[in-house]
Amino acid sequence: MTGIIIQQIFNALTIGAIYAMIALGYTMVYGVLRLINFVHGDLFMLGAYVALAGFVLLAPGGGLVWALAAALIAIAVFMVVGGVGVAIERTAYKPLRNSNRLAPMLSSLGLSLALQTAVQITMGPQPIAFQSLFPAIPLDFLGARITTVQIGIVVAALLLMVGLKLFIARSRLGVVVRAVSENRRTAQLLGVDVDKAISTIFFIGPGLGALGGVLFASYYGVMMPTMGIIIGLKAFTAAILGGIGSITGAVVGGFLLAFFEVFGTAMLPILTNGWLGTEYRDIFAFLMLILVLLFRPAGLFGEQTSEESMVMKRDF
Repeated sequence: MTGIIIQQIFNALTIGAIYAMIALGYTMVYGVLRLINFVHGDLFMLGAYVALAGFVLLAPGGGLVWALAAALIAIAVFMVVGGVGVAIERTAYKPLRNSNRLAPMLSSLGLSLALQTAVQITMGPQPIAFQSLFPAIPLDFLGARITTVQIGIVVAALLLMVGLKLFIARSRLGVVVRAVSENRRTAQLLGVDVDKAISTIFFIGPGLGALGGVLFASYYGVMMPTMGIIIGLKAFTAAILGGIGSITGAVVGGFLLAFFEVFGTAMLPILTNGWLGTEYRDIFAFLMLILVLLFRPAGLFGEQTSEESMVMKRDF
């Protein structure tokens, strides 16, 4: 019994690390622009395809060359998909920056469909096998069977998240991003380069989401053009759970959602006497979303606002 619990804990930590990385992209964009970037899930998917192309070009035979190429490919994925994120912001969001919130939201939905379709046309709609970014070595730990892939995913994700937190908190550019997030118009009046701050979050957010896609494909060993839909919605749920706009909240929300999903899925066949199986695991994420919106819409780390505070923060 102890081994099963430990196994599920490691499973939840692995999935939670991936959810948290994707949720960071949602929460960063919303924190600055108050925009739900629905194309973010498809940029998560694009990261896996860019990584596969990199492995085919740089290390087609695997082995030591493949291992040495992994870090370089991870950097390339971050840069390429981050660049795509900046291009999307410049072409699809910036012209609509002063419009009502519905216009950029519809633009993001259209971009999501366009990106999915483009990948399906170029790579095909079928699932494609993906070789793990980390060597798959099984380890026995107190009766649980853990792999080095899981350990690698959790460690890599935590290092990236800590790096992002330090960047936002201590770098000069991070101060600019926080200033624009607090009040975009006031920051602009004070001489802050708003466009630079927005481009920064549209570079870092999609880049982290793309690396999350690489970790996801490494864990499950497969990728497909539509894999960003459900995973993107789950990461969005994690961002709402933690308090969208909060970096800490996105990380905590990702891990909490994963634990709720993994342990709920494990208990579901027992509680329903086999009537519902593990194939219904997705219901836990959306059940969590409903509960959060009903009882704590601002999330765990979100700012509770009233009508008076919204008036004080309104841009004039």
